Amino acid sequence: MQEFRTVRDSMGDMQVPASALYGAATARAVENFPISGHPLPARLIHSLGAIKAAAAQTHGELGLLPKPLAEAIANAANEIASGMHDAEFPIDVYQSGSGTSTHMNVNEVVATLCHQAGIEAHPNDHINLGQSSNDVFPTAIHLAVATALHEELIPSMQSLQQALDHKAKEFSNLLKIGRTHSMDATPITLGQEFGAWARQAELAASRGQKALEALMELPLGGTAVGTGINADPRSAPRTIARLAESSGLPFREATNPFEAQSAKDACLEAHGQLATIAISLHKIACDLRLLASGPRCGFGEIQLPAIQPGSSIMPGKVNPVIPEAVTMVAARVAGNQCSVAWCAAGGSLELNVSMPLLATCLLESTSLLARAARCLEQKCIVGIRANEARCQSLIEGSLAMATALTPFIGYDAATEIAKQAVATGSSVRQVCEARGNELGISAVDLATALDPARMAGQPPFKA
Repeated sequence: MQEFRTVRDSMGDMQVPASALYGAATARAVENFPISGHPLPARLIHSLGAIKAAAAQTHGELGLLPKPLAEAIANAANEIASGMHDAEFPIDVYQSGSGTSTHMNVNEVVATLCHQAGIEAHPNDHINLGQSSNDVFPTAIHLAVATALHEELIPSMQSLQQALDHKAKEFSNLLKIGRTHSMDATPITLGQEFGAWARQAELAASRGQKALEALMELPLGGTAVGTGINADPRSAPRTIARLAESSGLPFREATNPFEAQSAKDACLEAHGQLATIAISLHKIACDLRLLASGPRCGFGEIQLPAIQPGSSIMPGKVNPVIPEAVTMVAARVAGNQCSVAWCAAGGSLELNVSMPLLATCLLESTSLLARAARCLEQKCIVGIRANEARCQSLIEGSLAMATALTPFIGYDAATEIAKQAVATGSSVRQVCEARGNELGISAVDLATALDPARMAGQPPFKA
């Protein structure tokens, strides 16, 4: 059976697991919020640890804490920032809207680690010196999400772009039929389609950078309501500078701490960029799935890598499972966008009270998009092969070929050609050749008009 120890706080005695590094405030929160069974993301906890470490170093430097105490706090907090004690942060996502419960969880674990190192540190008086949940927690959100964008999302989108660019070059001369409204349109190259997706991935990386830039202002130093009560005015600027140096990101003090603490517009802006990235990936995934459909009774213009059996009943069936996974990620991010908007609307005067869920959604979306992009690149894009014969046959059979005749014989006459092709089951080229001189177009002009390479803006096709 699990053993417990009794810990007293301002509300009385509390039973805490004997082996736990946390104290009474954390145990109360665990008891009070048995809701989802999911704690806050580890990256957010690591960011809280980084803030505590940077603040302790600043306080020791300024003489606000004795040097040995400041060093002990910083060392303990750095252990949290490195992920050494993730199991000590069990509080549910759905908790105090300010994140106070998890913030105190961090303070208590740091205090215990200091005690184990032979230094007594009070969770509030020393570890939380000059701080409040109301400025520390939103600072941790910005720090955690920005580092996730920098380390995970942006590189994954850049890598996806490179893979798509490579395929665009590989298929640059492979002609196929274009489609609008899901109907036949004029020819393009498969490389042009991949190039469009590559540009989407490039813009996704750019949008990730914009999301990151939206989070560069930190509210640290505002303490309870933005006035900075109980905080040395020299502390926050130095602590933020430390966070900027350690992360490699240009964090800065919030222009207006009251806005930065009470409103979460920056977080909503950042997730808006993530929602756009999700839609980009969704389109790419759906396009790939459509072009690979079949393989014999669909478009069948490309072949995706076969990575697992597709059916428990149909032998030999292989499904586009990677694009399907990506579309589900996009759906999740779309849901998170709604949640983030609701959370951002949860500001009440001087404080937003939906921050734990806000942080969770932002970090989940960032991680999901980054991993989905890597998966799409490595398990799908790099192994795609083109079915050139299928592409060529679909071009030749397309009624959209009649479009190129318009400059030579006019729209109405070209329409009649297309209708005759439908009625006879012939190609546009076959109808034109059968009607011969009746169209008033020379054989040379006809060959030029119906050259799919010319229609796709490519050098003339050579058989």
